[in-house]
Parts: sequence; structure tokens; C-alpha cells
Amino acid sequence: MRITYPVPAQTSSVFVVATDRTPTDLSSIVPWRMGPSHRRAARDALGTPRLTLEAFRSTRSPWRRMDLSAEDLRRVRRARHHVVVTSTAPVEEQPEAAQVARAAARGIAEAYHGAMYDPLTGAAVYHCAECPGERRDFRLGDDWLGWRVSCAGEEHACALGAATGAGADVDGGCSCLLTTSRGLRRFGLPEITLTGLACAHSLCAVTVLRTVAESLLAGHFAWLSTRPQRQTGTPSPCRGVARRLRVAGIDYAVLSGGADPERGRGGIPDAEHGFTPGMPDEEEGGLLRVRLTPVAAARSCLRLRLPGGHGENPRPHHTPGLLVA
Repeated sequence: MRITYPVPAQTSSVFVVATDRTPTDLSSIVPWRMGPSHRRAARDALGTPRLTLEAFRSTRSPWRRMDLSAEDLRRVRRARHHVVVTSTAPVEEQPEAAQVARAAARGIAEAYHGAMYDPLTGAAVYHCAECPGERRDFRLGDDWLGWRVSCAGEEHACALGAATGAGADVDGGCSCLLTTSRGLRRFGLPEITLTGLACAHSLCAVTVLRTVAESLLAGHFAWLSTRPQRQTGTPSPCRGVARRLRVAGIDYAVLSGGADPERGRGGIPDAEHGFTPGMPDEEEGGLLRVRLTPVAAARSCLRLRLPGGHGENPRPHHTPGLLVA
């Protein structure tokens, strides 16, 4: 049995550089002061939807209310200027289009001694003069994947990521942890979420989420590479995915759910409207759900509680249990 999800015609990426220096002539930086890996592609894309540059006084910037940590948000608002790098491209041109845009943002951040932020992952993208810059080869672990971690139930007397004296048990005294990926939508793949874990297992949940995301994205890119570029106005196709996800030769997870092409408004964050056309919204059914197999659970650092475990079976077990994404 297979599940399907709609693949959008195009996706977008936005990178915001917060700086105190006045951005005078951005065309002297992009593409000329970028790393060599993406310089030619940036030159060809500059001025098209694939690569646009805008500069704002921070007091007038539409990107003052990004979904960032409190500390990062303070830095964004205290900066005098925001330089915004945007890329909108056919999904078949990913991940290169996003890489070129981030490489341009890196060059601007280095030239103006600014800090770079990715609104989609909700995090800063670190750079330094001695670093190699944007790689030519794509690696999801290069700050392309973020996650939102929260506690879904106020009734649990627990603290996120650690047990407290109020009653949380590091071995799984609660099952309210909610971990959702951030960043997969820019490549045309629905986000995934993991629920039903103890809050003390937040780091393990992120590790599992990253493993599942890497496997799903590799298959997604392989599928995109075999398709001709879509014509404007043609309907979005749906890609089928096997319910069993194999990682390193082991049945790692069982997929279910998937995005409904008739639901959701779409997209990545937009400064004014909260979304842009592209992918189904998470709240509207645009998430892939994943359940760990018993073998994968046993090999991971997670210990999962069986359904109904708080009363009938309070002991945590290595089982697919309540882990769904």
C-alpha cells in the first residue's frame, strides 16, 4: 500500500540579513563577492524570481516578526537594516535554487558584518570568513532543517527536555512532546511531526526526525530528477511513497496520512500574509505521519509508552506505541 502527497509547481525561500551597516550597492556583492560554487548561477538568476534582493530600514521591514527564538528576534529588531534575499523557483530546480539564494545571503552577511536568519527553519544560519561558505553538494544537516519542539499538554507536570521535581520522569513520565520539522516545504516535501514522546526525550526525537527527513528527501529529489519541468497551468502531480520506510536496510518507519491536494492554502512563511503558494499548510492536513517500527524503536534512544500506558501499562517499552508523525 502507498500513500501520496501533492508536489507543488514552485516553492520559495527567504533569507534575512540583519546588519547595522547601510547596504549601499548590493549588486557589487552579488554575485561578485560570493563563493565560487554558486557565483555563476547567482549571476544568471539575479533580477528574476529565482533571486531578488531588497533592503529595508529595520523599522519599516516586514520581517520584524519572524518566528525566531526570543534572543534572535531581539537581534533582528535592534539591527538598523534588513537585507532580504528571496528565491521562487520551480520545485524541479530545488535544492539548487535555495542554495544559490542562501549563498547570496552569506555573501551579503559577510560584506556587511550581519547575521543571517532563515524564517522557514526559524533559526540563524551561521557563517564566518574562514568557513567554506555554501557547499555545492546539498546536505540537509547544513542548517536546512529546523524543528519546533513543544509540550502538547498543560496537564503534565513536566519541563521540556528535562525532568523536574514536580513529577516528570526521565524514563517517560509524560507523553506530551510534540516535535515538527521545519524546512522541508521549500523542497516540495510535506513537513513531518513526531508526537507522544516524553519531554525528556526531545533530543532523541529530533535525531529520529532528522533521520526520517533525510531518507524521505533523498527519494523526493530522485523522483524530481526524473520528471520534465512542468508547464505553467498544469495541475500539481502527486507522488506515491511506500508505507514502509527503509533506512540502512532496516524497516525504520511506517508512513501514513499525507497531504490532501484539495486542502490548505500553501506554503512557506510570508512577511505579510503568513504563507505563499506552494505547499499545504500544516494545520490543514499537510503533514506526513510516521510510526516507528519496533526494530527501529529498539535501536534508537527513544523509549515509547504503549497506548493507554499511564494506567494499564505504566512501563515504557521499545515499541512503535504512540510515536506518530
